[in-house]
Amino acid sequence: MILSDSVRNDWSLEDVRELFARPLLDLVFQAATVHRQFHKPNDVQVCQLISIKTGACPEDCGYCSQSSRYETDIQRTPLMQVPDVVERARRAKENGATRVCLGAAWREVKDNDQFDRVLNMVRDISGMGMEVCCTLGMLTGDQARKLEEAGLYAYNHNLDTSREHYSKVITTRTYDDRLRTIENIRQTKITVCCGGILGLGESHEDRISLLHTLSNLKPHPESVPVNVLSKVPGTPMADEKQVPIWETIRVVAVARILMPEAEVRLSAGRAAMSVSDQALAFMAGANSIFSSENQRMLTSAVPTQDYQMDREMFEALGLQAKPASNSCEADCHHH
Repeated sequence: MILSDSVRNDWSLEDVRELFARPLLDLVFQAATVHRQFHKPNDVQVCQLISIKTGACPEDCGYCSQSSRYETDIQRTPLMQVPDVVERARRAKENGATRVCLGAAWREVKDNDQFDRVLNMVRDISGMGMEVCCTLGMLTGDQARKLEEAGLYAYNHNLDTSREHYSKVITTRTYDDRLRTIENIRQTKITVCCGGILGLGESHEDRISLLHTLSNLKPHPESVPVNVLSKVPGTPMADEKQVPIWETIRVVAVARILMPEAEVRLSAGRAAMSVSDQALAFMAGANSIFSSENQRMLTSAVPTQDYQMDREMFEALGLQAKPASNSCEADCHHH
C-alpha cells in the first residue's frame, strides 16, 4: 500500500499501476485521507470559463468542436472586446466564482493587438481580486513574461493523454511542444493548470502513463483538470465509448494521491454526473469545479452546470466556495 504524507516527484510507472489496481473504495478512502492532510476538505474552488474567441482553430485535435477541419455546429466568433469579458467576470464573481478562465481557439499566441487585448482583460479581471487563468495555445517565454506582468495567475495547457496515445488524437503539434509551453510558464511565477481528457480511445495503460507524466513534473501542476470527453457530432471522436463514472473517480483519486497539493478539477463532463457521482469525486479529492451561466466547455457543445444547481449541491453536501488565492480574504501577504 502506497501512502504519502509528503510530495514526491519520483513516482514510478509501477507505483501508479499499483494505485490504479486497488479496490475502488479503498482507493477513495486513501485519497480522502491524503486530501485532508493537504486541504480543507469542504472547500471547493468555483471557476468560470469564458470562451473569448471561438472556433476556426487550425489544429486537428480529434475531440474538438472548435477545429476548422471538422463540420460541427459551433458558432465561430472573433475575439471579444475587453469590457464584455470584464462584465462576464464581474457577474461570475457575484455568483461565487473566484477564478475566471479565458480560452481562445488559437494554435499559439502571436504578438499582435489581439494578444495586447487579452493582456488588458487579464489586468482588469486580476484587478477585481479574481484569479485569472488563460488557455491560448502554445506560447514563448517572452509571452509568458508579458502575461505574468499583466497579473496572470494560472495558465492552462493540458497534455490530453499519454505520450504513447497522443499521435492518434492530434498530429498538428507534438507532446514535446506541450511540455515546452509548460516549461516556458515555469520560468515565471504563473501557476500551471495541466491535466487530461478521458475517453479519447485510450487504454488503461495510457491513463496510468498520463498520470505518471503529470506526477513527475517538477513542481507538480498547481491545478489538474480531469476532463471527460463530450462527444461532438462531426469530430473524429464522436463515437468513442462512454467512460464509466468509476473510471473518472479512479483517475481523480489517483491524481489526488500522486499530487497531494494540486487542485484536482472536475472539468468537461461534469454536466453528465449526478450529485452523488460528484459527491464521490469530492470524497476522492476533487476540490475545484467549472460552473457557469450557461457557458459551454471550450471543446464541447455541452453546457456546464449553472450556479444555482451548484449552490444547491454545495448546500446538500456541506461544501463552500473557496476564496481566491490572490484576494485579501485568502491571504494579504500572498504577493
